[in-house]
Amino acid sequence: MTQHKSERIMNLAICLLMSRRYVDKARIREVVEGYHDLSDAAFERTFERDKDELRGLGVPVETGSNDVFFPDEVGYRVRREDFELAAIEFTPAEAAALGLAATVWESATQADQTISALAKLRAAGVDPDPSRLTSLAPTIGAREPAFASIWAAYVEHAPISFSYKGENRRVEPWAMTSRRGAWYLLGRDRDKGEARMFKLSRVDAPGNRIGKPGSYQIPDSVDLDAAWARLEPASSDELASLAVRVGRANDLRRRARPVGGEVPAGYEALQVSYAREGDFVGEVCAHGADVIVLAPAELRRAVIAQLTAVAGGGAQ
Repeated sequence: MTQHKSERIMNLAICLLMSRRYVDKARIREVVEGYHDLSDAAFERTFERDKDELRGLGVPVETGSNDVFFPDEVGYRVRREDFELAAIEFTPAEAAALGLAATVWESATQADQTISALAKLRAAGVDPDPSRLTSLAPTIGAREPAFASIWAAYVEHAPISFSYKGENRRVEPWAMTSRRGAWYLLGRDRDKGEARMFKLSRVDAPGNRIGKPGSYQIPDSVDLDAAWARLEPASSDELASLAVRVGRANDLRRRARPVGGEVPAGYEALQVSYAREGDFVGEVCAHGADVIVLAPAELRRAVIAQLTAVAGGGAQ
């Protein structure tokens, strides 16, 4: 969602939330920044989309009339009691876990959502403390150019089209997963008529919606783990020697074994198996300075090149 659009939708939500009466379209168009300069037709389209987005985000936009004698004079509002978070009590450990979850996302798109979620929790009297569990925090990057558009389509159950390795695909998103530094989409390929898995880094550009939110059903039988197993190589034949900062990169540690070797202070030597160099490079880079590749030399060069490109603004 662009900054301009998100600000407009936020202004609409505030307008409807602050009013005790139903607000008609004319008044909304007058007071909500972002609608002023639109033509009549453009305003109607934009307003309808914005309403759908708010409802998709869980904001209960209510339709009604202020005059029982003129029920056709429609207006809109958000009832505070329906929108506000109910009283919630969390133990200190639960609050810390919620804060930890917010540290997982690295992409700007998801950072906005986690900031919003934490603000709502704090408003309800919960004080999430992620610092208590930072040594356990995984790191999930979401830097693929198509991530935001595909994630939004997945959340809203909206069919989407995108160019995948040069071929146009029309997909109903069913599930998304991050595996070993790469994001994947599982969905029904409308043209193939069957379920397919797509690696987001191979999607050439952000996708385009080709249907309304909620316009398809996700089968109850969807098994993301089984679909992933079909993609997984039979074995991970390559071995990487890593220097890993003590207490960090626990996702790598779970499949690593300690080895001897000279490493910088505060690090320990580990050996990890991997199958696809490209995926493993992304996984290692996501940990930044917490993981140093010692060998093989080709992997070390690839990681250094990727980190250098990111530092110079040449990679996403």
